[in-house]
Amino acid sequence: MPSFIPIESRLKKVGCLFIAGIDEAGRGPLAGPLVSAAVILKENAKIPGLKDSKLLPKQKREQLFELIVKNSLDFTISIISHAVVDEINIVESVKLANFLCIEELRYKPDIVLIDGRDKQFINERFLTIIKGDKYVKSIAAASILAKVTRDKIMEYYSKKYKKYGFQKHMGYGTRQHRGNIKKYGRCEIHRKTYMIKP
Repeated sequence: MPSFIPIESRLKKVGCLFIAGIDEAGRGPLAGPLVSAAVILKENAKIPGLKDSKLLPKQKREQLFELIVKNSLDFTISIISHAVVDEINIVESVKLANFLCIEELRYKPDIVLIDGRDKQFINERFLTIIKGDKYVKSIAAASILAKVTRDKIMEYYSKKYKKYGFQKHMGYGTRQHRGNIKKYGRCEIHRKTYMIKP
């Protein structure tokens, strides 16, 4: 695994004391919400095993969730429903989720580091970083908060909509999920604007 790049330490040397990392979970699924998280880590945060949430098993992500919360000066999580994703599209939903995360932080960040390349409409200075969840510590931390939160939501929905197996695929377009949609049709939390092929 590549080491995190030292971007946060460099930014602190030029006066950026409060650095927020942002990442989202749920851009691609056929069902369920989009979740974004913002994290401002403490100066000497110790989070052994921290890495991009996609590279970690479920149990490890949940353990790291607790460590990240303990090592955070501040964090926020925003949830955008499937209905809003349908209404304004996924790119605008990500922008909205990120905006809400920053607005709800108690500490105003000097700079925000965001995974990806999308334009944003947040009020603070920001940098977008491709594969930021892999290379930037605060973004990796945010990716875990977002992923664990979204998985918990999908596990809740799996009990409400038992036919679809959401606890297994979390709403992503697996063969099993597409087969269940073909068999039972869409349920209430499926994104109607997403093309679903068998």
